[in-house]
Amino acid sequence: MSTDALGALTAALGKDRELLLGRSSTAERVAGILRDRIMEGLLPPGTRLSEEALGGALGVSRNTLREAFRLLAHEKLLDHELNRGVFVRTVSQENAVDLYRVRGFIETAAVRSLPTAPDSVLQALSAAAEEGERAAEESRWADVGTANMHFHQAIVALSCSPRLEDFMQQVLAELRLVFHVMEDPRTFHEPYLRRNRKMLAVLQARDAAAAEQILKEYLTDAENEIISAYKPAKAAAGGPNPS
Repeated sequence: MSTDALGALTAALGKDRELLLGRSSTAERVAGILRDRIMEGLLPPGTRLSEEALGGALGVSRNTLREAFRLLAHEKLLDHELNRGVFVRTVSQENAVDLYRVRGFIETAAVRSLPTAPDSVLQALSAAAEEGERAAEESRWADVGTANMHFHQAIVALSCSPRLEDFMQQVLAELRLVFHVMEDPRTFHEPYLRRNRKMLAVLQARDAAAAEQILKEYLTDAENEIISAYKPAKAAAGGPNPS
């Protein structure tokens, strides 16, 4: 991790300590903080997580941090390597394909709940689309990716199922690790700003059938781009990617 990236992460965790931990410092909260930072792209694949640095930044004990690591390893976000430490996971091409398969099931099912979804979810979708557009205007392409995560999290919120929303948050965090295979975030994310706007218009019209079709095409195109990016990376490594 570069010095600038480490500084950004430390600043973010400092705010987390103040805003999120407050009166209690549970492993679940710490895991949630680290999951969010992964989803925001602040912890790329292969990053070694220092117990001393993270524990100091968050103000938690090593035992609490280790339990948080265990929870995130169960979610396939971290790997523990014997005698080396804990690392942010590198996702293989095969697992990336499976993530898109899972997304397809969850998001298309959620869209079918569109006719009865509350207006507040449509407002969240609109806010996420605007968040991405503002980030693009300022050339903050990593933040465009984060806004896109928020957009798809809001799509799942159409289901009005807290369990599905929690599960989707884990899926999106793992998916953000996949996005690091793309060399140019702008080239990858920019076209989806327009596609999010198109999808938003159909969702606001509450046309579930049209939204589902647009979403299927959207996810297929995104998956194909990701797989195309994995191929040269695999060839350069001279073998299969880590799982």
